[in-house]
Amino acid sequence: MGLGEWFSDFCANIQVQDGGTISSRYKSITQRLNTDFWDTTSDTSHSLYVGSYGRNTAIQGFSDLDMIFELPSDLYYQYDIHEGNGQSALLQAVRSSMQKTYSSSRIGADGQVVIIAFDDEISFEIVPVFTNKLESFTYPDSHGGGSWKTTNPKPEIEAIRTRNNACNGNLVPLCRMMRAWKKKWVVPIGGLLIDTLAYQFIDGWQYKDKSYFYYDLMCRDFFQFMADQDKEQEYWKAPGSEQCVYGKGLFQWKATRCYNISCEAIAHETASPKQEWSAIQKWREIFGTSFPD
Repeated sequence: MGLGEWFSDFCANIQVQDGGTISSRYKSITQRLNTDFWDTTSDTSHSLYVGSYGRNTAIQGFSDLDMIFELPSDLYYQYDIHEGNGQSALLQAVRSSMQKTYSSSRIGADGQVVIIAFDDEISFEIVPVFTNKLESFTYPDSHGGGSWKTTNPKPEIEAIRTRNNACNGNLVPLCRMMRAWKKKWVVPIGGLLIDTLAYQFIDGWQYKDKSYFYYDLMCRDFFQFMADQDKEQEYWKAPGSEQCVYGKGLFQWKATRCYNISCEAIAHETASPKQEWSAIQKWREIFGTSFPD
């Protein structure tokens, strides 16, 4: 097995394996909400995967699946003038709908989402939204007495898809590999920030149109790109939407550490004779046991 196969197998190992179960639950949730709010039994209309799963950058073992569900616009006015916290009341209405289908599951309505916690530790976080004229969404926030906020995930999804296609399908695997790194090293960085930085990096990377055989260099160079980010910077602009993506802590020093380890791995790969076992151990030190041994 050579370098290209190492990274090909690694990417296959971290790919989400629960797609059938996820799709079934997504359709069931959508059908329930459509039945109660739109008077239709469609299991696809008015809903959308968002978050890392919607951007296709989630990996096996992720715990929270984000989806939005569009509600009829007249409900916005109903809950906007609701006595007390109308945003909380709206979330409770969605929660009550979900309890009809998932009576035995733990269902909570808190802050901005309705959460259904399944026994396999995958939680669906459902955000009820109203569609705005420019296809952004207004959603309820029950904190602090209640307010309305705006999100714009569609341009983010499209931007990731477009750039991934433009770089020979290498952006999405990079985002996924860095989630494995985040998990292994407990890095204080959110998934959207990983995707944002990867999106920025790969556009100017000289080997962006190459194959798995270049993934060792891609990981090394991206670790350096992350390590070089300004430690004083508070937020970055998300691809497509240009929304602010705030940092969760200093990820730079762990990126620096793994840049150095990746350099050691590549040195083993290019030694004469090649030291493949030692190289693999270095990549497993970075990414964990999903990297093939």
